[in-house]
Amino acid sequence: MAMTTQPDPARSRGRAARAAGLLSIAALLALSGPTAADVLHLPIGDPAKSGRTAPLELDAVTDAATGDLLAPAELAARLSGVRIVLVGELHTSMDFHRAQLRLLQELVTTGRPVLIGLEMYPYTQQEPLDHWSEGLLTEDGFVALSHWYDNWGYPWDYYRDVFVFARDHGVPLYGINTPREVVTDVRKKGFEGLSEEERARLPPAIDLDSDEHRRLFRAFFEDAAEDDGMHAGMSDEMLDSMFSAQATWDATMGYNAVRTLETHGGPDAILVVLVGSGHVAYGLGIQRQAAHWFDGHVASVIPIPVEDDDGEPVETVQASYADFVWGLPPAGDPLFPSLGLSSTAVSDDDPRRKVIHVPDDSVAAAAGFEVGDVLLSMDGAPLPDRESYQRRMAGKRWGDKSSFTVERGGKTVALEAWFRRSAE
Repeated sequence: MAMTTQPDPARSRGRAARAAGLLSIAALLALSGPTAADVLHLPIGDPAKSGRTAPLELDAVTDAATGDLLAPAELAARLSGVRIVLVGELHTSMDFHRAQLRLLQELVTTGRPVLIGLEMYPYTQQEPLDHWSEGLLTEDGFVALSHWYDNWGYPWDYYRDVFVFARDHGVPLYGINTPREVVTDVRKKGFEGLSEEERARLPPAIDLDSDEHRRLFRAFFEDAAEDDGMHAGMSDEMLDSMFSAQATWDATMGYNAVRTLETHGGPDAILVVLVGSGHVAYGLGIQRQAAHWFDGHVASVIPIPVEDDDGEPVETVQASYADFVWGLPPAGDPLFPSLGLSSTAVSDDDPRRKVIHVPDDSVAAAAGFEVGDVLLSMDGAPLPDRESYQRRMAGKRWGDKSSFTVERGGKTVALEAWFRRSAE
């Protein structure tokens, strides 16, 4: 879930495009998905599997414990004793979302009661999710009333098929994330600086004592920092505060997932949690935190492209990376374009977006955006806040142009962005 800043996927091919979910503090914490082969081969996680690798094959699911290659229906069968399954995603990849949908379809076919837990919404936004499940809202009505473009921000069409399938097949949806200000407070103030009211919004326990989780967090961070430059040279103190926020995020989603299953699921129910892969990898995020409150069987499924960002084949992953890995086609450009910049609110009292980073190879750089610009309008429509900006961006397609006005140094500046992909 986005917090203080919200990045857009970069336009170019390769790591810059596919690591878009890692290019700001908020998105780094989201850990949308691994982008380098070395992150897939860390000797951490389950000791029974951390010392060996498992094969990765296109259009097959690998059981990491046995090395067996499975079809999606066989995966659903192997989840028969699982109560919570964490399904990782790269937010801007349709192939990841198609894999999630296929697993949901196969689980529903088994006849088990299925519930869906969503990183995309905080637990405070349950009412519109219930109304969607009950068929009381149109798509446009749901997107608007649930504040999709404020709570999440990525284009609705990436997720539409999952939501429509859930509604049409009676699969209830539950927000398991936390309001963004909770994690922001932890990152800015630390646990010791929180008020009693702020502490009351945290889960009963947050485990910060995993050296392996810190190692994984730094591996994701270093991989992203190679490309964006925004996080290069950050202090250990800053990294520690970000790690605390990450652990808070994982613990809250783990706690809410367990509560959702216990409150709304019967003894045979399975809760499918859709969440960024970094919250799932090596069992060190949500799964480790949830173990404080749940002793049932939790499993992880993470789709992985069979080529890395440099076009090299990925033939194996560490067997401890996930219980099941799903081989996907090589990642390409995001389906929907973006400016590629990162922004934050001007202040606590001014929700307009201020640019804090402009990658060199982005649409924003080509259009002339600069750090410090405040977004005023897009195609003549005002941009008073993050939600309005993200909603307007979601309507764009590759090849489109958009006019922007920004406030720069007390003056209004007109810019034109052309959403084109790099041919490299």
